[in-house]
Amino acid sequence: MNLKNLSLRNRIFIAMILLVVFASVLIAAVAIYQYSEETKDYHEQRLERKEKNIRAHISFIIRGRENTYETKTENIPFIFKDKIYEIADIHSLQINLYDLEGSLLISSKAALVQDTIPKCLPAEILNTLSESVERRYVEKRIINDKISQSSYTYVTDQKFKPLAILNLPYLEDDDFLSKELNEFLERLGYVYLLVLITGIIIAFLLSKYITKSLKQISDKINATRLEKQNEKIEIIDGSEEISTLVNSYNSMIDELEESAIKLARSEREQAWREMAKQVAHEIKNPLTPMRLSVQNFERKFDPNDPDIDKRVKEYTKTLIQQIDTMSSIASAFSNFAKMPAQQNETLNVVNIVKLALDIFSENYIEFQSTEKEIVAKFDRTQLIRVVTNLVKNAIQAMPAENEPKIFVIVDSDKDNVIITVADNGVGVSEDNRNKVFEPKFTTKTSGMGLGLAMVKNIVETYNGTITFTSKKGVGTTFKVTFPKS
Repeated sequence: MNLKNLSLRNRIFIAMILLVVFASVLIAAVAIYQYSEETKDYHEQRLERKEKNIRAHISFIIRGRENTYETKTENIPFIFKDKIYEIADIHSLQINLYDLEGSLLISSKAALVQDTIPKCLPAEILNTLSESVERRYVEKRIINDKISQSSYTYVTDQKFKPLAILNLPYLEDDDFLSKELNEFLERLGYVYLLVLITGIIIAFLLSKYITKSLKQISDKINATRLEKQNEKIEIIDGSEEISTLVNSYNSMIDELEESAIKLARSEREQAWREMAKQVAHEIKNPLTPMRLSVQNFERKFDPNDPDIDKRVKEYTKTLIQQIDTMSSIASAFSNFAKMPAQQNETLNVVNIVKLALDIFSENYIEFQSTEKEIVAKFDRTQLIRVVTNLVKNAIQAMPAENEPKIFVIVDSDKDNVIITVADNGVGVSEDNRNKVFEPKFTTKTSGMGLGLAMVKNIVETYNGTITFTSKKGVGTTFKVTFPKS
């Protein structure tokens, strides 16, 4: 999982959950470590307490009135012949007594199992014990996965002169403590589970609260458009950072609206300038032959000419043709400038497209439809204008040397109507692909280049799209898509 691809809300949520889990594991680890250290200290202190008590008990017996033997190392087995068992039973611990050379003198362990007791202490223990400041040595070993401690210390007489070496084997029994630890960890696990669930809920709510303002700002930014009026953000309980971000966004909206107004004004002025240039250019084209015709007629006019009627008719015909041209220019610009009104008539697109194709006499135009009836809401007149302009554009793109073919196909999907007009004409060059839908662009010697711009204008008014694919010398396919309702 790549954290970089996650949203801020998910990052905050995951971070808080990981923090809770990490804290829980850390606390559990510290608790186990502390419990282990306390257990270790407990056994060491318990051994020290028992050793102290046993030494005091031994000293009491040595100094007691019941002791009739001389206090020396050789008499230790006689002094403690019966008492050693009593001491071991009272303190619940095995007792071994060695002489100062490390040889076993007496043990509280039964005679039958005394073979397991070392008869002589290693020199290492004797040296360490004699050199120790505390005059005490503890040996630790692991027996059957359990820790065994064995302490060595001196037993002294009344003058604190060493008589013997006291050895206390001590096996650490952690069964009860382990059971206590397991019960503690089990209870701690329930608490951690509750904390984790609570942490997940709090993390979810907190991350949602933290990112709520950011989500609102993000939605507003995504909805920001240059061509429409954008709403400002109002956040009452936001933090200082969020408030700063909101104020910056609102300032940007004010600047954007001001820039949009200036841009729209500039585009309108530029559009009117371009339109005026185009209108002037198109009107000048027929005016020039009209002027020449009038001047020529004036120069050659002769009332006595027997062909005067014929000349007047030719002159009149020429003027009428130019006037018709000017009229068509005016109509074209009027139609282009007029935004189509959305009548939203419920109509059968298949029948309307057939009706639009009836005005063409070319026999190479083929019509196809995937369904007999495709119902949509569209203005009848505007739909006819879309089809006729696309078909006219395809007819004018036909080269003289090829057998022309034009296919008009009506199709639909779940929500949209699709009209396709394909031809095998000359195609569109790479240089002209970005100019196809621009007003006044044309590659033909006649016409004003307003047809495809008008089609695009109509289709987009009905929330549709128009696209095309073309290959030079192979043909062009225009695809119009608009919603059914």
